[in-house]
Amino acid sequence: MNFFLRSISYVLHPLLMPLLGAIIYFAAAPRFIPENIIKAKIIGLTILTVFVPVLLYFFLKNMGAVSSIHLDHVKQRRLPLVLQSILLILVIKIIIDAYHYPELYFFFLGILLSILSCIFMVLFNIKASLHMIGIGAVTMFTIALSIHFGMNLIVLISSLMIANGLVATSRLHCKAHSNLELILGFLLGVIPQLTLVNFWL
Repeated sequence: MNFFLRSISYVLHPLLMPLLGAIIYFAAAPRFIPENIIKAKIIGLTILTVFVPVLLYFFLKNMGAVSSIHLDHVKQRRLPLVLQSILLILVIKIIIDAYHYPELYFFFLGILLSILSCIFMVLFNIKASLHMIGIGAVTMFTIALSIHFGMNLIVLISSLMIANGLVATSRLHCKAHSNLELILGFLLGVIPQLTLVNFWL
């Protein structure tokens, strides 16, 4: 059980959540999108939201700026989050445009707002769960997609709800967050998505 709960923190790591949201979008979107375009977008997103952040993490770790990929210490969060914000801006500007993929565009914009909110809180030594931000944002986005496209995604949504519980349990088990920090992270993930949904739903 200990191994399972700890592995959840890696399997559902916040770095993977933007990519998961994009995969759900391309799988659910009823409009025709050429397969080569989807592959190109997924590859681009994988590079900018997973590979580059991981490389930056090892660079920062070698410099002594961070000690864990989970960014458990508040003071170590500022620089990684700023760099992640820059990468998300590049995604919005280069890979996902608002005209062809409005739903996905505002999903990534919502994630950017969540990260910027985290940076603001770090200034006041407040730590929100990045894991809950990620899974919470994807869950809200999937619910909105289900309504927007008129599709029955109840199985996927239920699975994401369970994933929220598993992530929260995992972070508590690892003693990485308090209940308040988990709730704060969930709200920071959901509220921007819920607010921006008005622009495309």
